[in-house]
Amino acid sequence: MTKQELLDGQTKHLLTAEEFLLLDDEGAFGVRSTELIGGEIYYMSPKHRPHARAVTELVIAIAKALEASDFGLSVLSDISLRASDHDVPEPDLVITDAPEGDGILPLEAAKLVIEVSASTLATDLGVKADLYSAAGVPEYWVVDVDARRVVMHACPRAEGRGYDGRRDVPFGEVLYAATIEGLAVETRGLS
Repeated sequence: MTKQELLDGQTKHLLTAEEFLLLDDEGAFGVRSTELIGGEIYYMSPKHRPHARAVTELVIAIAKALEASDFGLSVLSDISLRASDHDVPEPDLVITDAPEGDGILPLEAAKLVIEVSASTLATDLGVKADLYSAAGVPEYWVVDVDARRVVMHACPRAEGRGYDGRRDVPFGEVLYAATIEGLAVETRGLS
């Protein structure tokens, strides 16, 4: 009997965000970082120096840009975000108006989500772009470390399949947020 024959007629259970968070609270995943995508648990890849350098430089640049004006926003790194009933991704950075509080970041508090990609570019530009678009995240940036560019997305499509606006910005140029008026982020420090 094949695996498919064994599975015919059975229903697959997709974890909910609540179930995922309960399992995490109980230590089911050990010390490894995990994400819930489409109801399935994924272990995060180890983060290497190019990725860590890019995240660090972006945190510094974004914090400076936010401090320069009265946006009422903060940047958080490596925080879980409840994107839907079956999605709890852990983006590298989130610009939010709700940095304080307990638990994971609620979706409505995410004003701009950033993934830094050193080895996950296809996922970040595909599955993750669709996930954030479907959740209604207004703006999403993918930092492509290898190509030395930032792929900026804005205007989530109504059907939740990506974004209408997309722009590539090379490292060294200023990033002008499409949805946070006046936010300009220097990228000279990105390597």
